[in-house]
Parts: sequence; structure tokens; C-alpha cells
Amino acid sequence: MPSAKPHSHYLHDEQRAWIQQLNRQWVWRLELPTWGIMLLVYGSWFGVVHYWQQLGPWLGAPLLTLATTWYLSLQHELIHGHPTRWPRLNQLFGLLPLAVWYPYGLYRDSHIQHHRDDHLTQPAEDPESYYFSRAQWQRFPVLLPLLAKVRNTLIGRVTLGPAWDIAATLANALKAILAGELRTLAMWLVHGILLVALLAWLQTQGISAAFYLLAVSYPALGLTKIRSFYEHRAVDAPQARSIINEASWPWRLLFLNLNYHLVHHDLPGLPWYGLRKVYLAEQQAYRHRSQGFVVQGYGNWFVDHAVTPIAVEVHPFEQESVGKQHVIRWTHTAQDFPIDLAK
Repeated sequence: MPSAKPHSHYLHDEQRAWIQQLNRQWVWRLELPTWGIMLLVYGSWFGVVHYWQQLGPWLGAPLLTLATTWYLSLQHELIHGHPTRWPRLNQLFGLLPLAVWYPYGLYRDSHIQHHRDDHLTQPAEDPESYYFSRAQWQRFPVLLPLLAKVRNTLIGRVTLGPAWDIAATLANALKAILAGELRTLAMWLVHGILLVALLAWLQTQGISAAFYLLAVSYPALGLTKIRSFYEHRAVDAPQARSIINEASWPWRLLFLNLNYHLVHHDLPGLPWYGLRKVYLAEQQAYRHRSQGFVVQGYGNWFVDHAVTPIAVEVHPFEQESVGKQHVIRWTHTAQDFPIDLAK
């Protein structure tokens, strides 16, 4: 099993002992839950496609959207070194472009950068941040604040958020390719070839490319935005920037326990089925450690922020960093994060 070692100042002897005890269990050590999830994800996705004519689009599209969302959660596990110790093999398991909009390698690289917890939420350093720099905010003084307010509602995040991310991803890819980055070009070419083959095969099953893009893959990306809606906040303590969401089991299964996001950032090498165990064993400590950044399920976000935006605009630390030396400090080692950081 990949290392489950987090920030050294937090993992105490008792935690170390019972995590090592869990590692001695053959079910845990062989990562059978992750293998099982992988079979279920692929089985459900291809099963829905296989029975598409019987299911019809009104039932088939929601089911395929859920399976595609589940695949996105599986890709996250693969990035973190599960279920095997070999990054190349894990990559093969997540290479199919079922989610369409970006290559696996791009997700992997940006997510590794996201796990530099000292820079979590800072827009220049964290590729998954929803905050803006002051320069970005001032560049579009009318349009950007308006769009940001819409995107910072839950409805806006689910409907507008994917389009925003897709546009930014494609713009960055084009910029990198025009700058002569051959690795980026190769990555997108492989992704494009696989995507064309996938969409052509779906056509033979009665699912048009346009239908899959608009009625399945885009909604799947929107569904993942529920999980990440207010996953991080900008506060001084790095450990208090990641949320604990005490979600119900259907959400936990769909998102593979990433609702316990602070636990995941503390223990990035821990498999999905260990996150809840660690949280429940240390529940009060984690609630205290998060400095109150706890929500009682995703339903609260629907109630509180369906049309009311969260306050995520210009990053509040930006002015503090002006004129100071910029130092990058990694919070995880290559052993803590079991993938090839040189890629």
C-alpha cells in the first residue's frame, strides 16, 4: 500500500500504530475495495451503454452521468497511487476519456500542484483555486465580478462552472502548444485520438457525440462541482483551509469519501476507504483542527447557497505577499504522494 504519512507535526504515535495495523489486513493491503470500485465504475458505465436501447435517453442519460462522475472520482484515486504501486499502470486504468474534457495527465499534474498545502487557495499557485488575483479582478472590473458572483452560487457553479473550466483548460493548452511544449501536444493528441474513437463507438450504440457531450459529460463535470463548491477557504492555518463535509453515504460513495477533505490533505496517500475510518477515530480532533470548517452534508449548501454566493473573490492574502520573497515549501514528499513528481 502507498504511504499514508501526512504532515509530520500531526501524525501522532497512536495514529501511526493503528494505521500500521490496518495495513497488515490483507483486504486493506491488496486494496480490494479500490479494485471493486474500479470494476463497478467500468461495469456501470459500459453496462448503461450496452443497454442504452432498452433504457432510453431519459433513464440512460442520468445513469451514465452518475457513472461518469464516479469515474472522475476513480481517476482521483489513481492519481494518488491506488490501487497499484505503479503510476504507469494506474494511468492506464484512468486513460479512457469518459469525462471528455481534459487528459488524465493534465489532471494528474495540476492535482499534484494543488497538494502544496502552504499555497492552498492562492490563485497563482493552486490550479484548483476559485479565488482571483487582484490583477485579474481589475482587468475585467464589470464582467468578472458579475460572473464570479454567479459562479459562487451552487446553481451557478454546477451550470456555469464546467464551461468556465473547459474554456480555461483549452486556452492554457493552446498557449502551451503554441509555445512549443511537445509533451503537452503529445498528451492532447493521445487524448484526442482516444476521444474520437470513444465517440465513434458510442455512435454505434445509439448515443450521438453531441448528446454525450451535452447531456452526459458536461452534467457529470457539473455534478463534481457540488463536491468542490466550497472545499477550500483562504485562512492563515493551512490545515483549516480544507473542509470536513459530514455527507450521507450516497454522496460519500459517489465522491469516494473526498467529503472528508481535510483528512485527505493530511493523508494524501491514504486510500478512499480509509478516510472515513481515520476521521471517525479522530472526529473531535479533526473538527478542532479544521477551526470550525465543517458542514453537515451537501444539503446545507443547497439550502444556504443555491442562489446566494459564497465570498470567494480576490484572495485575501495577496496584499500580504507584496514585496516579500516568494518561497515554495512542499508539504508532502514523494513518498507521501506515491506518484512520479518528475512527470
